[in-house]
Amino acid sequence: MPIRIPDTLPAAETLTREGVAVMRETDAVRQDIRPLQIGLLNLMPNKIRTEAQLARLIGATPLQVELTLVRVGGHTPKNTPQEHLISFYQTWEEIRERKFDGFIVTGAPVEQMAFEDVTYWTELTRIFDWMRTNVHSPLYICWGAMAAAYHFHAIPKYPLGSKAFGVFRHRNLDPASAYLAGFSDDFQVPVSRWTEVRREDVLARPELKLLIDSGTVGPCLIEHAPSRSLFMFNHIEYDSLSLKEEFDRDRAAGKPIHVPHNYFSGDDPSTQPLNRWRSHAHLLFGNWINQTYQTAPYQLEDIGRLAAET
Repeated sequence: MPIRIPDTLPAAETLTREGVAVMRETDAVRQDIRPLQIGLLNLMPNKIRTEAQLARLIGATPLQVELTLVRVGGHTPKNTPQEHLISFYQTWEEIRERKFDGFIVTGAPVEQMAFEDVTYWTELTRIFDWMRTNVHSPLYICWGAMAAAYHFHAIPKYPLGSKAFGVFRHRNLDPASAYLAGFSDDFQVPVSRWTEVRREDVLARPELKLLIDSGTVGPCLIEHAPSRSLFMFNHIEYDSLSLKEEFDRDRAAGKPIHVPHNYFSGDDPSTQPLNRWRSHAHLLFGNWINQTYQTAPYQLEDIGRLAAET
């Protein structure tokens, strides 16, 4: 089944060109089924690019998914046209009475700041707490994962001496996990961050399970089973050229940046990068959607009811 997004969302044209099944809103309303309700709190500066990256992965699953785009109300993005935000986004205050089967919180370009110094930190922590009762299965990505791990489990982040930047080998630590069904024992994941969480901090929290790890760049994916939460500290959702564009942008701005590790052929930035992680990105999101579908109550209003009663 296709992903259901607004007819005029720019990502729709991109996904259609790639062969991803996209369902027009006008067609979706004729189907007598309940689509999975997935919210996307998009904190990335290039919101249009991030919408396409995540919709591409969600739309490859065999279920109908309705994607709701959400932004924080206390922050005005500088890199996305105001008309786009008005046309396609709702603030959290506007959707806080709703329930969602799944909810994604993206990364943000604020990772070198203390969490409490981020201008929208108070609003974000309120969203995190709201997700405990209004979302069946949360998925946090990169800085969003670090922020949620800090808020819920007091896991600190640490600055790196140089940016962890490139495509790094990772290990599947739990092949029996439903979220890692079909994963290889060893695979590649894109990484782009100036901070890290440390393995010893994760292992010291018995409520958390480390699912994917790298000997070079540390924890990648952890699970909190009671809340069905996944914390992905890297950018497995990136498309083929995301790291190249970051590299070109930082180099043009005169920022200290090294050639992304294991990304360009022979580490030559003039070559076309190869995507070595696409299949595992699709596996992770497909498994997450499948688990959400199998465990979420049919009636949306029942989401969070058990948590509220216990």
